[in-house]
Amino acid sequence: MLHLLGQDSRALAKRTGIALDDARRILGAVIGRGAPLRAARNVRREVLDRVEALATPGELRRVTTVDAKDGFRRYLFELPDGARVEAVRIPLFDTHHTVCLSSQAGCALACAFCATGTLGLTRSLRAWEIVAQLLHVRADAARPVTGVVFMGQGEPFLNYDAVLDAAYTLCDPAGGRIDARRISISTAGVVPMIRRYTAEGHKFRLCVSLNAAIPWKRRALMPIEQGFPLEELVDAIREHAARRGRVTLEYVMISGVNTGEEDAAALGQLLAGIPVRLNPIAVNDASGRYRPPDEAEWSAFRDALGRALPGQPIVRRYSGGQDEHAACGMLASRARGS
Repeated sequence: MLHLLGQDSRALAKRTGIALDDARRILGAVIGRGAPLRAARNVRREVLDRVEALATPGELRRVTTVDAKDGFRRYLFELPDGARVEAVRIPLFDTHHTVCLSSQAGCALACAFCATGTLGLTRSLRAWEIVAQLLHVRADAARPVTGVVFMGQGEPFLNYDAVLDAAYTLCDPAGGRIDARRISISTAGVVPMIRRYTAEGHKFRLCVSLNAAIPWKRRALMPIEQGFPLEELVDAIREHAARRGRVTLEYVMISGVNTGEEDAAALGQLLAGIPVRLNPIAVNDASGRYRPPDEAEWSAFRDALGRALPGQPIVRRYSGGQDEHAACGMLASRARGS
């Protein structure tokens, strides 16, 4: 029945025709406490009967968990139709966790450096299937879960409505109780949906996976560049920054491909006048086709970025969980040893 609860309390009340207070109590039980629907406190039986009657049974089954050496934990889940997705629990400061959630089973974008892209797209997830990943991970965690990133399998903006429903459920004070400012939605650059997201004024952090500022290089790495070229993407980023402030740009570093002086200079030209936060992250490629930069190459690229993007924050993102395929770009629905 979780599929009915992949929405915030206001949406739940509207859909079921129950009072908002009752919706909050039900959401508090099922999402807030991870309890059964019937455990909702101070809700009349006839209200629970109505909600239960409108819900179709469906469960997310945990197939396996794998622990990486650095504390990352990868979860493999099976959806009711047999499709599989993954989530990752990320340790932060030995005090709390962030959870990386999948929005689709597989991915249609086929980015060259990403294992998920080799799977193709099975289907988009329903909102409840996204929220259920968080509930499983949270129930398994000794520390509080205080953040969520939509950076797992799939392109969130190709499953826009379900992702937004899930995000609002997770930040609802009666639901997931996660600060909206600690929920990040990442896109490879689906320009129309970025514009829609900006126009609708959602409060979650927008992250854009850029990875190259030279069009032919980006096209070779990310086929989405053919449909939504850099010029259009940067216009959408500029619009979002003007309305909402600094935009986070993710940049997967690939040795000898996109970490040269010319790449940094192109970034500076492309992003001139736009407040951004650049998050370089080393590529993770189990096939060995792409390699991360060594320390000397990273140091030279970092210095070049500093010259090209003066005053803009450049923060290298740690890429954890590589030994168990839990790192960014490595989610390919593997069980242990496969």
